[in-house]
Amino acid sequence: MTTSFKIDFVSDVSCPWCAVGLGALEEALGKLKGEVSAELHFQPFELNPQMGAEGQDIGEHLTQKYGSTAAQQVQIRETIRARGAEVGFAFNPAGRGRVWNTFDAHRLLHWAELDGAPGQQHALKKAFLAACHTRSEAMADHGVLLACVREVGLDEARAQAILASDEFAQAVREREAFYTSAGIHSVPAVIINDRHLISGGQPAAVFEQALRQIAAG
Repeated sequence: MTTSFKIDFVSDVSCPWCAVGLGALEEALGKLKGEVSAELHFQPFELNPQMGAEGQDIGEHLTQKYGSTAAQQVQIRETIRARGAEVGFAFNPAGRGRVWNTFDAHRLLHWAELDGAPGQQHALKKAFLAACHTRSEAMADHGVLLACVREVGLDEARAQAILASDEFAQAVREREAFYTSAGIHSVPAVIINDRHLISGGQPAAVFEQALRQIAAG
């Protein structure tokens, strides 16, 4: 008998650990195929909601926000790169150049959940993560976002109209507020059946064990 799960994956496009965590969750679900099925919903969280359209140098940003040194940042990047490789996600070996505002990406992900075919929101999320972390593209650039929309087969003209307006802005802010008010202050946060929380970019084995335990009741 297959156990069905609703999984809310709360994350930000600019979060490298979210790319790692998603890859690990996908791997765990693959190993549990036949035992567990999951409906994934990608929920918005902004690490830097006040970031301007011009972005900020990543080294400068990390030092300013976390107090980390350049040497520490190199070490952390290597750890993240290795963890990404374990789940098949390739990070740009040079590191990302800038941190960007991701609000428009979240608006498009919200639209993809509402109007896309099954799996298209998931595909768009992965396309955004690759654009951001593999190719180091500017995630506030509408051209970059539309290229990802086109890549996954969503309606580019509709996406362009959304980006030219404030459509879904209020809905995204409401979802963000819902999760932060529920105590989510770091990502990724994986919420299973609205009850069980797995925090951080955990290894696939951790997700696999947690899903098995929840399925067992």
